[in-house]
Amino acid sequence: MIVGVPREVKADEYRVSLTPNGAEELSRAGHRVLVQTHAGDGSGISDEQYAAAGAEIVPATADVWGRANLIIKVKEPLPDEWPLMRPGQTLFTYFHFAADEKLTRAVMASGVTAVAYETIRDAKGGLPLLTPMSEVAGRMSIQEGAKFLERPFEGRGILLAGVPGVAPATVVVLGGGVVGANAARVAAGLGANVFLLDVNLDRLRYLDDVMPRNVTTLFSNRHNLLEVLPWADLVIGAVLIPGAKAPHLVRREDLKRMPPRAVVIDVAIDQGGCFETSRPTTHAKPTYMVDDIVHYCVTNMPGAVGRTSTYALTNATFPFALQLANKGADRAAHDNLGLAAGVSVRAGKVTNAAVAETFGYPLELL
Repeated sequence: MIVGVPREVKADEYRVSLTPNGAEELSRAGHRVLVQTHAGDGSGISDEQYAAAGAEIVPATADVWGRANLIIKVKEPLPDEWPLMRPGQTLFTYFHFAADEKLTRAVMASGVTAVAYETIRDAKGGLPLLTPMSEVAGRMSIQEGAKFLERPFEGRGILLAGVPGVAPATVVVLGGGVVGANAARVAAGLGANVFLLDVNLDRLRYLDDVMPRNVTTLFSNRHNLLEVLPWADLVIGAVLIPGAKAPHLVRREDLKRMPPRAVVIDVAIDQGGCFETSRPTTHAKPTYMVDDIVHYCVTNMPGAVGRTSTYALTNATFPFALQLANKGADRAAHDNLGLAAGVSVRAGKVTNAAVAETFGYPLELL
């Protein structure tokens, strides 16, 4: 099979979908690997390293898409890439379809098989390809939140950790999954007072056992949320419903309960965001103000730390990429039900229940 690795075109996206080691493994398995020139620059990986691993360096995006049967990316195809998709091709990347109907319709119209990183399951029902980037984003959310609390970035002028004699910041984390747990742990490690909210009592019991003493777990309901917002210097939105649009837990009127110039970091923005006032932003212009609250809603947070993110991501994605290359999408999905859970669109039909329900499309069973 011919496997293509195009250079990412999303703004400030520095990750790449395959490392030289992956290219070497695919070549050893008998596949041809096409890597667009400079695809790895943002992660510190040169064309020469890919070539030494057996990949063919291709200058133009259209050549990669035009020749490859399997395209491996990091982020969803953008409008300029939509015309390059073709029937019979398999596209393996993050899609987050439920947050973008135009993308969903474009992929359906193209005839490709879309295998979404974010809905592939492991044997325990987990999301192994979402986990590494959720770990990065969770930790980054506190790093970014601490920065944007600084007054030059329009924040409250608060040091997250405080100092002797001055209280630290209060951080509210919505969601106790991988993102939320990583965010809470880093915030607590810096000395902040942390409230961690989730709807799963078993998960809250576990988190209560493993988190530092300055993390307070709360059941996530409307009452508890409104109780903690007036204390919140920083709120992290970390709610995930796999494959579906994130719920708007914080309404616009709720922002008035928060201290002026508090910061919200919406890590769920890829799935539509869990603040009613969220809209996608970029690393070049990451924030905006609504009702005197700083909003940070960058859709590819891990892209800013491309080297770390690339290696963390490809550690998880490569075994599935190899299965797709070795067997093709249909047989790979038949043989691996966890991989089958990632097939969201096939031959113009939606095969993911959450995406079909979001847009009212018929659901096609694999």
